[in-house]
Amino acid sequence: MSRSINQATILGNLTRDPEMRYTPSGAAVTSFGVATNRSWKTQDGSVREETEFHNIVAWNKLAELCSQLLQKGTRVYVQGRLQTRSWDDTSGAKHYKTEVIADDMVVLDRMRPLPGGAVSEEVVHDRVPEAPESPKEEKPQVEELKEDVAGEEIPF
Repeated sequence: MSRSINQATILGNLTRDPEMRYTPSGAAVTSFGVATNRSWKTQDGSVREETEFHNIVAWNKLAELCSQLLQKGTRVYVQGRLQTRSWDDTSGAKHYKTEVIADDMVVLDRMRPLPGGAVSEEVVHDRVPEAPESPKEEKPQVEELKEDVAGEEIPF
């Protein structure tokens, strides 16, 4: 059986405040947008810039953390997998939406006060940490991935 990889890594700024909801079964789900920028020089020497907008969805405990720690403008590192949903609108037209289903999130802004006067320290970093220089360990291979929540539980 051949294996495949579905992995997305995003480092950018939130385009809107996170929106947290709950599924009918009680699972927390938070959605937010992240913008990433790319710039390059053209053949004539001028600089071109391009912005890409990404839809991010976090589930359960990570959803709660994203809702508490993030706000519009926050610089964030998100790692997860791509998932595309489709639906038909009332006129019968098919629509598609591709999202990053977050597995990990790191706040990259300097520490800032949270509601209630607390300060977020444990997940706030100035940069993505570099991997330590140590002998590589063999990790067990995962044969099967299990989904935490069925797609029909998405409340939006």
